[in-house]
Amino acid sequence: MTDHETAWGDAIHCYLGPRTAKPRRAGITAVIDKGLGIHATDDLVEMAGHVIDHVKFGFGTTATVGVEVLRRKIARLVDAGILVYPGGTLLEGAWAAGRLTAFVSRARELGFTAVEVSDGTVDMPAEARAEAIRRAQDAGLHVVTEVGSKDPERQPSPQEMAERLVADLELGADFVTIEARESGRGTGVFDASGHVVESKVDALVGPVADPLRILWEAPIQDQQSYLILRFGPNVNLANIPTADILAVEALRRGLRFETLNAALAGRAGEWAKIPESAPRHSDGP
Repeated sequence: MTDHETAWGDAIHCYLGPRTAKPRRAGITAVIDKGLGIHATDDLVEMAGHVIDHVKFGFGTTATVGVEVLRRKIARLVDAGILVYPGGTLLEGAWAAGRLTAFVSRARELGFTAVEVSDGTVDMPAEARAEAIRRAQDAGLHVVTEVGSKDPERQPSPQEMAERLVADLELGADFVTIEARESGRGTGVFDASGHVVESKVDALVGPVADPLRILWEAPIQDQQSYLILRFGPNVNLANIPTADILAVEALRRGLRFETLNAALAGRAGEWAKIPESAPRHSDGP
């Protein structure tokens, strides 16, 4: 993809440090799409395609879409240099019905460039998960896996999530997503109020040799701010609503209150010193 000349040029500074450019290995912004039409997708790409790296069509939203419409939409995103994949719930359902091979083949036929392998709803044994990863790779698809449960009452421990994360990376997953759902509450590294539980973040980052392969689902602004200020502007963020893409990019560049305030005061990366007005977090469940 060619360089994107922004409206303000060098008149505006990236206050938290340089941003990576597409194609990115770090600083991924992964968007959740719950049913944009073709024209809305065109608008999305024109306005923000340069800062979108992944688009996931959430859960089962593509199950009843017309085949040609879906192919056109996928192609539009792929042409913009965006990795496109269906939500992991579709793969889980296909696996549970014994249709994994057909699912992977169809994903490829439709033009998807990746699949998400998850077990947030369906209990999938480790060997079945490994098989799903392998089948997708054999089909020439990228693999984004997801760890964690969508059910707040059945949350795996941070240690269990860390073990699965490391295992997926060893199996060759391109990225591993930390589950948070659309709500960002009561799942993954967030408590029931949506605040970050730092001990859980620490447990996931510690065992990973390459933290840049972690995608943090963070649909809420406070969560995004915390992760950016802790890990820098090129942390990978996922489950970003389509309406919030440019707002997240402004956060990354230190161009919203939460990150500009910290950057100008020289406090980015020193979360404990950020004032009470900054995004909140918790130290435990």
